[in-house]
Amino acid sequence: MSNLSEIVDSLENKVGKLLQEHENLKNKKSKLEEEITVLISQQDQYSKEIENWREECNALKLANSMLGSNEYKRETKLKINELVREIDKCITQLSE
Repeated sequence: MSNLSEIVDSLENKVGKLLQEHENLKNKKSKLEEEITVLISQQDQYSKEIENWREECNALKLANSMLGSNEYKRETKLKINELVREIDKCITQLSE
């Protein structure tokens, strides 16, 4: 009979440890999910910031080429042609 009670006590201890470990893992999972949310938010913010810097860089290249730099003349001509085509589309739509 004492052997049976020892087995039951041992099982109770193991179940208690498993329950405690389960709680610890749930808490750790919760913290990791919060961290993932923060990191995703930061990634979105950084992506937007990178896009803003790219736009600013392109605007600076265009401005530089308009100031007479030979380095960006081709890009400037392409941009002007693109704008002219866009204006032509707008005029066509207005005339319809």
